[in-house]
Amino acid sequence: MGKYLDLIRKPRAEATEATEATEVPSRPPFGRFSRFGRIYTALEQRCPDYVDVDRWQHAVEDGKRFLATWGSQAEALGWTSADLFGLHQPPEKPHPSYRRLSRYDCTGLCWLLEGRLVVALTADTATIRNPATGSVTVYRKHQKPALGPLGDSLEDLK
Repeated sequence: MGKYLDLIRKPRAEATEATEATEVPSRPPFGRFSRFGRIYTALEQRCPDYVDVDRWQHAVEDGKRFLATWGSQAEALGWTSADLFGLHQPPEKPHPSYRRLSRYDCTGLCWLLEGRLVVALTADTATIRNPATGSVTVYRKHQKPALGPLGDSLEDLK
């Protein structure tokens, strides 16, 4: 009877070894131990209100790539979760056309990448390269205009 038990156990052992060989890799190092990990995990789990699903999916992928490449440096340089993943706080009763990403002054870096790569990072800026055109954009953490330059308001035309 031992011979038959060995035959039954052998396929199970081989299946277990195959499962262990194809084990899913562990979470990236920015997971739960980094100060950005908790915010990233929350973003990954649910699309924020008033954000289009395709932009959310881009932000999740771009955030993962950014944190894997630049996460420890961003943390060392003083970047915050809001600097990377921040969004405008919606008003109490938003207009039907309201979108949180329309407020650039409150939008974090990862929402703006849309597949582009960060190629340099300082305490105040991130340099973003567009692979299609080769152009470079500089994202500034601070001094982001909310409504454009002073005197650029429609009220000034009256």
